[in-house]
Amino acid sequence: MVSKTDDIPASVPNCNPVDLAEAGDGAQDSKDTSKTSLKDSCGCGHSADTAMVNGDGAHGHAEEAESKQDGNGEADGGEESNEQEVIVIQDTGFTVKIQAPGTEPFDLQVSPQEMVQEIHQVLMDREDTCHRTCFSLQLDGNVLDNFAELKSIEGLQEGSLLKVVEEPYTVREARIHVRHIRDLLKSLDPSDAYNGVDCNSLSFLSIFTDGDLGDSGKRKKKGNELEQIDCTPPEHILPGSKERPLVPLQPQNKDWKPMQCLKVLTMSGWNPPPGNRKMHGDLMYLYIVTVEERHVSVTASTRGFYLNQSTTYTFNPKPANPSFLSHSLVELLSQISPAFKKNFTALQKKRVQRHPFERIATPFQVYSWTAPQVDHAMDCVRAEDAYTSRLGYEEHIPGQTRDWNEELQTTRELPRKNLPERLLRERAIFKVHSDFAAAATRGAMAVIDGNVMAINPGEETRMQMFIWNNIFFSLGFDVRDHYRELGGDAAAHAAPTNDLNGVRAYGAVDVEGLYTLGTVVVDYRGYRVTAQSIIPGILEREQEQSVIYGSIDFGKTVVSHSKYLELLEKTSRPLKVQRHNVLNEKNETVELCSSVECKGIIGNDGRHYILDLLRTFPPDLNFLPVDGEELPPESQRQGFPRQHRHRLACLRQELIEAFVEHRYLLFMKMAALQLMQQKANKDTKTDALAITETSETPSESNADTTQTQTTASESSSATEASTDNTSQTDNSTSAASEAATDGEESSSKPTTNGPLDLTTTQNGECKSPLEGKELEESIPGLAQAKELAETLVAEDGSCIDPKSREVVLNACKAVGSISNTSFDIRFNPDIFSPGVRFPDDSTDDVQKQKQLLKDAAAFLVSCQIPSLVKDCLDHSALPMDGATLTEALHQRGINVRYLGSVLEFVDKTPAKAQLEHFYRIGISELITRCAKHIFKTYLQGVELSALSAAVSHFLNCFLSSFPDAVAHLPPDELVSRRKSRKRRNRVPGGGDNTAWASLTPNELWKNIASEAQSYYHFTIQCESVDQVVEKYGLQKTTLLREISIKTGIQILIKEYNFDSRHKPAFTEEDILNIFPVVKHVNPKASDAFHFFQSGQAKVQQGFLKEGCELINEALNLFNNVYGAMHVEICACLRLLARLNYIMGDHPEALSNQQKAVLMSERVLGIEHPNTIQEYMHLALYCFANGQLSTALKLLYRARYLMLLVSGEDHPEMALLDSNIGLVLHGVMEYDLSLRFLENALTINTKYHGLRSLKVALSHHLVARVYESKAEFRSALQHEKEGYTIYKNQMGEAHEKTKESSEYLKYLTQQAVALQRTMNEIYKNGSNASIMPLKFTAPSMASVLEQLNIINGIIFIPLSQKDLENLKAEVQRRQQLQELGKSEEPTEDSPLELEDKIPID
Repeated sequence: MVSKTDDIPASVPNCNPVDLAEAGDGAQDSKDTSKTSLKDSCGCGHSADTAMVNGDGAHGHAEEAESKQDGNGEADGGEESNEQEVIVIQDTGFTVKIQAPGTEPFDLQVSPQEMVQEIHQVLMDREDTCHRTCFSLQLDGNVLDNFAELKSIEGLQEGSLLKVVEEPYTVREARIHVRHIRDLLKSLDPSDAYNGVDCNSLSFLSIFTDGDLGDSGKRKKKGNELEQIDCTPPEHILPGSKERPLVPLQPQNKDWKPMQCLKVLTMSGWNPPPGNRKMHGDLMYLYIVTVEERHVSVTASTRGFYLNQSTTYTFNPKPANPSFLSHSLVELLSQISPAFKKNFTALQKKRVQRHPFERIATPFQVYSWTAPQVDHAMDCVRAEDAYTSRLGYEEHIPGQTRDWNEELQTTRELPRKNLPERLLRERAIFKVHSDFAAAATRGAMAVIDGNVMAINPGEETRMQMFIWNNIFFSLGFDVRDHYRELGGDAAAHAAPTNDLNGVRAYGAVDVEGLYTLGTVVVDYRGYRVTAQSIIPGILEREQEQSVIYGSIDFGKTVVSHSKYLELLEKTSRPLKVQRHNVLNEKNETVELCSSVECKGIIGNDGRHYILDLLRTFPPDLNFLPVDGEELPPESQRQGFPRQHRHRLACLRQELIEAFVEHRYLLFMKMAALQLMQQKANKDTKTDALAITETSETPSESNADTTQTQTTASESSSATEASTDNTSQTDNSTSAASEAATDGEESSSKPTTNGPLDLTTTQNGECKSPLEGKELEESIPGLAQAKELAETLVAEDGSCIDPKSREVVLNACKAVGSISNTSFDIRFNPDIFSPGVRFPDDSTDDVQKQKQLLKDAAAFLVSCQIPSLVKDCLDHSALPMDGATLTEALHQRGINVRYLGSVLEFVDKTPAKAQLEHFYRIGISELITRCAKHIFKTYLQGVELSALSAAVSHFLNCFLSSFPDAVAHLPPDELVSRRKSRKRRNRVPGGGDNTAWASLTPNELWKNIASEAQSYYHFTIQCESVDQVVEKYGLQKTTLLREISIKTGIQILIKEYNFDSRHKPAFTEEDILNIFPVVKHVNPKASDAFHFFQSGQAKVQQGFLKEGCELINEALNLFNNVYGAMHVEICACLRLLARLNYIMGDHPEALSNQQKAVLMSERVLGIEHPNTIQEYMHLALYCFANGQLSTALKLLYRARYLMLLVSGEDHPEMALLDSNIGLVLHGVMEYDLSLRFLENALTINTKYHGLRSLKVALSHHLVARVYESKAEFRSALQHEKEGYTIYKNQMGEAHEKTKESSEYLKYLTQQAVALQRTMNEIYKNGSNASIMPLKFTAPSMASVLEQLNIINGIIFIPLSQKDLENLKAEVQRRQQLQELGKSEEPTEDSPLELEDKIPID
């Protein structure tokens, strides 16, 4: 729908465009809106599996939050004031009456912050007023200003009556009206979602829940539900099934069979009205065909819509008789077409019954890789949009095209002193970013499709640049040999994404006065397009004149500027960039605080812009062989350095953070050790020196050993912690808060705020509490020494005692700190850049920096890769598909180019069998990425008319077993005989080139193998898809999904026969579309995020109530910034649902989780791993609410998606199957239940090892089903296995072991009783007196209890006293752990909150 909010460019600070969220729900449940429609989260810090699955930027600061709560007073005070501020925003709402023409007055709940605009939106969405768009609201006869906040309107109060008054139309209003009516008619039609337009996307949840969960639950409750459930899943969902059908991915929604209201509604050919009619008030003409086949011509005039007497060929603008003049088109059509009236009413009823989350637009477009064959219907608005390219009418903004740069920069300049200001600012930034990303994507596609004129049309195609809609577009080719030294086109292809990462990093630091360009990178049809906002004035001048900082020729000539140094200095600490000197062409020293490529340009608007941030982060020496430089042995052992395609390979920000954190630990450890020595013997001098000698170059591998000493559960969280601080929005707060935990951790007295001052003065970073523990375990007595070390470094080097100063100096030297008095590690990004020369006096520094870079490269190989593999071994990281695997790598700072090394490392791991799922996902990711690289160049040679033939041919070569796939060239009749050879092709994708048709499967797989070798240094010995599938256990549907998502292909949803040797799997009719793959910056809602974290921390400490309140607050703030739909809101909802569930509010849990599922489907995709997990949680809450059949349907859906995405052999499948088995057990489908539970047992045994507690639990669940079937022997056998595991792992005395032995006794009695009865029957025949045997169906409660256990939820009876005890218990545990005593495995202890409450 057209939201009128787009009228305002976002740069107008006080009228913030409001998302449709409120409007969406407002109508039905306005009270609810303010709470629900808004929510966010980060998916880190919960337990790992979410961390894997959650969206991109989700991993910010899980750790800081905890400290805020229990850290020191300051942090706490801040928290309080924050909450005060929030209350100011969530001012109490009030109710107004609204009177619209022809309807009864109704009440509407509004809040004082809302704008009048938002009431308009609500009315345009309500069933009885949705057909009005052109009206004003009046209070006592005064028209209200659309952009005024309600609280600023005099006389508006509780109970005021607002009148809806119809206003005269203008051309713009008439267009908006027609567009809105068309949106209402199409509101149930999914074609926009399939075509990936207007931020629509698919959602299928309602098919499995039969509409809304809330009410259906109450209806179904009556009577015993067990009888009517049909529990048998379709064949392909059962364990062991080999078929992976595609069609069920998009089940048919009966609502989508649209009720036809009109046959045709288009603009008439008589537009625009001639002058004399314009003076009669005609605005435009419409042509309409009703369902009854009546053809009418309608005039839109200033007074409304009426029938005129024109026909297709004669123009007669006079009103027909009767003319049916109506202010709204709907009223007019309802009078002339009974079918329209009936169907339109029915359609609106259905529309408002849908969950608002099924129809609100998402902030960024999500594309579907499959779609059914959709009929192409006439659509006036779509046709108009396509040809006006929407530019003449860009979201109806005054002044037409938007000045993107001005909007992006002014939103950054908005004030941010208090919470309301920050919310306004973040909301404006977010809105402009999502609009910009959408516009840039549309422009990039237009450029590649050849619909935009180049600004340098004389040049050859690959050198052309474009401007469209105030956005500058350039292609990812090496123009003018700019990158010749660095790897030519490969470097030109990598540079835009590096630059985007730089923009992201500088944007997150958010320094006032320093500006970056809006940047979006779009990959489409084999081309990479960079879209950037335009610096005012840059097109009028030569680049040489405008660059006043940095270098335009990679360091041959360099200039600097004091203002830029001052601005960049503020970013140097959070981004770890070292200020350094370089020589210019005249051999003069020039001081820089960034890489030389980073250019500073002052725009005509006086703002300081930086661009070309492609070397923000230091180079990755593992992929940058430099003559005469040796890498550390850890890297060399793995075969590094390796030759890479280009010389722009740099380390990820996450790696830099993790490395600095690692070094900080080392630093603390060294200072502490020296202090212990000083204490021990008085002749400190010699000793301290000795120590630093030995540890001058701390080898990474030794650090690694300390890492592996701890228990599994701990190190997993430690590594998680260390990756969590990656995307800091505000380093100083994060440092302070993390330090706070740290302080209490090292048991320093609260008064010496040791680490606090330390870290704020240093890197804005601090070690994670858990890693601290490891060290304390490894060195006795270290804690006291650390305390000293902290007090000692606290004053930032102004130590009283020279001996202590020396200690710090030695520690600083050892870890490579750039300062001698405090810990501070930064990198010089220009080291090893060809063409950059350093002055002689800094040789020392440069040597240090080189060493630091080598250490960082070695750290990646020797610490980060092993820690990732370890996390996968103990299942704290659970990738399910390519995207979640990539995310797991990135969180730990490992670039995807290391994928080959990671796989080799897994291959050499002793526990390789338990990593099979990881290895398999890695191989399929590696293969599909190689195929993507090949596909990219393959597509560049294809002309537009042959695109679908070329794509289907490529897929056949890639996936079909048909050995001689032949391409179909476009039929001859389309190829003109007399092609003039003179015309140079102007379109980038215009090669009349049929080379693509000669590709064969054999050749493609050879290319894939050589690409894997040269890019990933990994050997695949396979010549065809079937060999690969056979050797690595892959599935063709999974490969198809991965390649389609990576390249933007959309295919027809049907069953493909990949394995036929007689005909290819794909024809050109199966390729429906090719979409862009878009990368952009995701602006963050920082305040909401802090609330979310504090909430998580409270929950971790057992304060569920407070946690719940904080998270609800976070939800409100998230909604305030992001609108109603966002990845982070999805995680927030999920956590909220889990808390509701734990606190016993099942219906509320159900409602929140339903929103989380809908949102995950809409924002991440219907088969994203995150969505699968959300489905599982929803099933649990459904079961708890007594909706058994719905719970089963949801679990079956989750299992189907899981099979499609990663296949059956995955640790997560065991959890899913245990869930299914338990629910089936509950509805007495014993045989079916056993199939799932035994499969779960097999998978658990494979991935967790024979002695794992998970396996014991699996045995117990299977035993219970056998007991219900009265097969006591099998039951006994399984329970014994379980008992043995418990006994060995936890000892005789543990309650789990006791429970198991009780159950064994009970089973034995039952078995004996049964045997007696049988003997009795044999002996006495039919007249035997038989004791009645107890065969009990399990009670729902007992099934639910088991479900909770396997899903990691343990209930806590929440009386106040219990809470106190619980708190004491949690604190006791923390102390125990600090002393390094708590070694027991986490799975059992029922109070281990870490394990149970957090968010999955």
